[in-house]
Amino acid sequence: MYSSDLLRPARRSFSSRSGLTMSAPRQPLCKLATAVHHLLLCSLAALSVSADAKVHHHTWDIAYHYKSLDCVNKLAVTINGESPGPTIRATQGDTVVVTVRNSLETENTGIHWHGIRQVGSPWADGTVGVTQCPILPGDTFTYRFVVDRPGTYFYHAHYGMQRVAGLDGMLVVSVPDGVAEPFAYDEDRTVLLMDWWHKSVYEQAVGLASDPLVFVGEPQSLLINGRGVFEPFHCSRAPSASGCSSAPRPAAGCAPPALFTAVPGKTYRLRVGSLTSLSALNFAIEGHSMTVVEADGHYVRPVVVDSLYIYSGESYSVLLTADQDPSRNYWAASHVVARERNTTSAMAILSYAGNDPRAPPPTPRPEGPAWDDARPRLEQSRSLAVAHPDHVVPVPPRPDRALLLLNTQNRIGGHIRWAINGVSLAFPATPYLVSIKRGLRGAYDDQRPPPDTYDYRSYDIASPPTANGTVASKVYRLALGSVVDVVLQNTVALNNKSETHPWHLHGHDFWVLAYGDDGKKFDPERDTNKFNLRDPVMKNTVALHPRGWTAVRFVADNPGVWLFHCHIEAHVYMGMGLVFEEGVDKVGRLPKSIMGCGRSRT
Repeated sequence: MYSSDLLRPARRSFSSRSGLTMSAPRQPLCKLATAVHHLLLCSLAALSVSADAKVHHHTWDIAYHYKSLDCVNKLAVTINGESPGPTIRATQGDTVVVTVRNSLETENTGIHWHGIRQVGSPWADGTVGVTQCPILPGDTFTYRFVVDRPGTYFYHAHYGMQRVAGLDGMLVVSVPDGVAEPFAYDEDRTVLLMDWWHKSVYEQAVGLASDPLVFVGEPQSLLINGRGVFEPFHCSRAPSASGCSSAPRPAAGCAPPALFTAVPGKTYRLRVGSLTSLSALNFAIEGHSMTVVEADGHYVRPVVVDSLYIYSGESYSVLLTADQDPSRNYWAASHVVARERNTTSAMAILSYAGNDPRAPPPTPRPEGPAWDDARPRLEQSRSLAVAHPDHVVPVPPRPDRALLLLNTQNRIGGHIRWAINGVSLAFPATPYLVSIKRGLRGAYDDQRPPPDTYDYRSYDIASPPTANGTVASKVYRLALGSVVDVVLQNTVALNNKSETHPWHLHGHDFWVLAYGDDGKKFDPERDTNKFNLRDPVMKNTVALHPRGWTAVRFVADNPGVWLFHCHIEAHVYMGMGLVFEEGVDKVGRLPKSIMGCGRSRT
């Protein structure tokens, strides 16, 4: 554990657990809570947000269909024939019930509700191998959960690399009627950002498991709200270049999609979310600034930006006012950053009322920022890590346990894998939640716990690792109610490059305490005094920047088993993740519907 004298005391002001809303009758309960118990008590209070809570029923058929998301026809995993799937809308305190039929014929599935903490329903998290067995072809499975706080969230496949094939969508939870937010707007819009491959999930997965490694490569296209226009990157720069005449071309008449039509003078809340499988993005709307007001369901101190850097698994609400020349249309653009740009940027059209929404703007398509300039990305991460002053959730002043996690790429057993403190995650045949609840010894690697730290004093983060590591299904066992610090340390990979890794925690939100500089190794004796314990924002997904470190803190107050992983599909498939267990003995009787695989058959 870190030395407590290096930590500043937390500011003793208590506000809404949700970071977004709490109605007046619940506030005294939250104000009486101690810092450690504050999260749990206010979460439980939020469940009774309104006597008018509704139940929303959805029935989904999951099947492959040919779709032309980027104007090139290919198979996609669809929900009722559509990809991406429908946006689910509910109000804080409502119950969402989704009945899923797997019609994929030869493929299992499972759906994760990204950002929903599943308080009291850990079996509904939808993480195959962690909280449930897969949904087999022809089977039906029902997810039922309460959306206990408002914000901008997602759902997506959480089986193998299935998210790559288009099984995803947005989940928007509104504040109850009569509850004011700390900003005003006229209308609400969703903007879902994706990347898109023409290779199948199977081709990509087999390549990652091969020796030598065959990486998935850069996506063929970027999508905005599930639509884009495929154009080979080099051809977009030089149409007459070699090979462009024979390259696959989009269907005739294919054009950038409309984003939405704006009425002059109105302010729009854009709920911008990224469910890319690989790409970090920069999103901008030509000529319009955006004010960031929400991140992953929590209000942030408002920050005005010309463009938004966003990483897979993150969501933001930005306010945009239609205050430009209304006689023309404007480009909305999504550009790859943090990787060499070999994918043509996605374009959509923001039109003003009265204009043809399909008419291209009169200006050239925006180029976007330099892909390899990490400084503005780090600076924006830091600027958005501060909570709104009226919605600060108090931080426990010190951790009970601190994990210092080294993020490396290793060669293990002849294959290239990602590892955390030398352990590359492999999911067991029996879901962790079932095996731990039932006490099934040997169902996962339970002989020795995974390491809490690494030799940070001597490790060289600027050099590729020399140790091989191991592949295992180990678990970090956390004391229920304990305060946990996690510091992620980035390094260079076997190719001598360091990538950006967006890390997502299931079942919790965490305080974002600090980001380290490029090339700086975290030192507990030096760097804990850099932690923001006064007003950090809470999130569920955070970027780990190249050769840097990221520090977060959370309270292990949600009984269950929870995955913590890089949100890049290829990386988690290659082992970049770990599993937390807390208070499983407090979890109620597990539903039979999550069982049927491994040792859960008995």
